[in-house]
Amino acid sequence: MSVFSSFNPALRLNLMVLFAAGLCFWAGLAGLLPALPVFIESLGASGQQIGLVMGSFALGLLLARPTLSRLADQRGRKLVLMIGLVAIAVSPIGYGIVQQLPPLPLVLGSITLDGKLLLLSATRAFHGISIAAFMTAYNALIADLSPPQNRGELIGYMSLVNPVGMALGPALGGFLMGSLSFEWVFGVMTMLGLIGLGFASQVKETYEPIAAPAGSLNAKGKAAFWSLLFTPRIRIPAVMLLLVGLAFGTLSTFVPLYVREAGLTLNVGFIYTASAMSSFITRFVVGRASDRYGRGRFITLSLACYGVAMGLLWSATSAPMFLLGGLVQGAAAGTLIPMVAALMADRSEAHERGRVFGLCMVGFDVGIALAGPVLGSMADVIGYRGIFGLASVMVFLGLGIFVTTCSKDLAHSLRFALSHGRDVYAVK
Repeated sequence: MSVFSSFNPALRLNLMVLFAAGLCFWAGLAGLLPALPVFIESLGASGQQIGLVMGSFALGLLLARPTLSRLADQRGRKLVLMIGLVAIAVSPIGYGIVQQLPPLPLVLGSITLDGKLLLLSATRAFHGISIAAFMTAYNALIADLSPPQNRGELIGYMSLVNPVGMALGPALGGFLMGSLSFEWVFGVMTMLGLIGLGFASQVKETYEPIAAPAGSLNAKGKAAFWSLLFTPRIRIPAVMLLLVGLAFGTLSTFVPLYVREAGLTLNVGFIYTASAMSSFITRFVVGRASDRYGRGRFITLSLACYGVAMGLLWSATSAPMFLLGGLVQGAAAGTLIPMVAALMADRSEAHERGRVFGLCMVGFDVGIALAGPVLGSMADVIGYRGIFGLASVMVFLGLGIFVTTCSKDLAHSLRFALSHGRDVYAVK
């Protein structure tokens, strides 16, 4: 971590405060993972309905991403960072309020809807704003601060907030749910959001919004924002993340129910903790290595590991197998997400960085949104084990797409994805 020694004390303090805000964010978000599917089921929801409610998270994320990405470029990163933490603090309160409501049947002609599940879906969609805001602003802030030659290393170190938060949050949430009640889970996660908001308010931003050059993304507005998604530098990473998002959505939504279906007495939070531990370790290594050896080969390796992880979970019949699947998935995610962030930083100018990060992650958002309702419907037919098998196939499909199409032609793609080929789309 010698890169920090080259920074002045004020910058190091700024990074520490930003890291603390990120830690509260991820712990507050991940602490609900073991509890929410079981909580929704306790209200009488089926597997498909659980998937619809959980998938609403990505719907809110997807709808908010364009506006928040533009806001990060036009008004600054800190404002958007704080919006994400407000969503983390407020959403658990919404879940708790819905729990206390009486049954709310809504009759629309011949159709009767469960009003409580609709309110939960709306709350879950609002919760999705948290990632749309926080991840975009956090990654853009780090990219603004990092020297290009050490960009991957600094992004890797600062992204450690994810595995640490994902280790602490689910273990804490699982303990509170098992020993106390859902109300305790919601209350503690709200407190984490408020503490993180306090840290975020002290972050010093170095980026200053400026008038964008004529013809640039800022100048052209919304149409240009979405058209940029189909440019070569963003399209393939977004498609690849769509398929990974389907797998991640399966993992985050259905693991608690899958473990119970398998008849195991396992604190599901430990699976997420195992994932976070291996993610933590890999982030120490891959960021610095990618600065030297290129991003492509590490993205390729992470996709292969992600596919293997989903296969391990598909074949799991014991607690150790579930934990092993979590470990491999964590190593894959701990490599993939920082590498994609570094790749997008390489491929963007400062004035468009928020938009480029946001657009690339749209694929991931859509994948998570589809995972809940689509794979939840399949789970009612083929069981939770079957959908993890499908998730493995989808990730390997993403691997094939990335290796063969990540650059301007097949030859350049293979060199970039498998060896030390340069990124032809990187901004000079």
